[in-house]
Amino acid sequence: MKRLGVLGGTFDPIHFGHLVAAEAAAEVLDLDRVLFVPCGRPPHRPAGQTTPAEHRYLMTVLATAGNPRFRVSRMELDRPGPSYTVDTLEELRAELGPDVALIFIVGADAFLGMDRWKDPERILELAEVAVVSRPGWNDGAVEARLQAMPAHLAARVRHLDIDPLNISARELRRRLSQGRSVRYLLPQQVLDYIQQHGLYRGSHAELMEQKAPC
Repeated sequence: MKRLGVLGGTFDPIHFGHLVAAEAAAEVLDLDRVLFVPCGRPPHRPAGQTTPAEHRYLMTVLATAGNPRFRVSRMELDRPGPSYTVDTLEELRAELGPDVALIFIVGADAFLGMDRWKDPERILELAEVAVVSRPGWNDGAVEARLQAMPAHLAARVRHLDIDPLNISARELRRRLSQGRSVRYLLPQQVLDYIQQHGLYRGSHAELMEQKAPC
């Protein structure tokens, strides 16, 4: 059975932390592919506090182009309404059928808030969940959450022992808005794109400074 990793996110902007987590998950879990799914319309952010979806999609394409195991999907950009993980996994399951195992890759911070997502139990029915540690997040909290979950759901979750990079999209946005260097924190192709299109500077930076979550 083929194994497809699914990594969603705003990718605002995508950085080496995302790429390292995807590569490590692919290696540990023996994934055939990792599908990056940029969020079209984040339900957790007010309108105007996210870089336009097409920019985030194209940055993700540039960042992943050199890895033959990585792919990028625009399904959430093309689907109307807020982007919910459960809808994306339903769409993938309908498209790929039962012969492809879906593994949803998520950071520890997002996993700890997953009970507030749309239909979290259905997410665990549609896909296994691989939880990747995030700098500054207590792995003990992940284990505690797993122990508190019903056994049949906890069995669908695997906590990966991966050393994460201490990079956050919020910190990158702040640095870019201040004209500070972000070299070696994200792919050069992405930085070139950001500079070419004036992202995270001027009026765009003012919107991004409204403390939207990463």
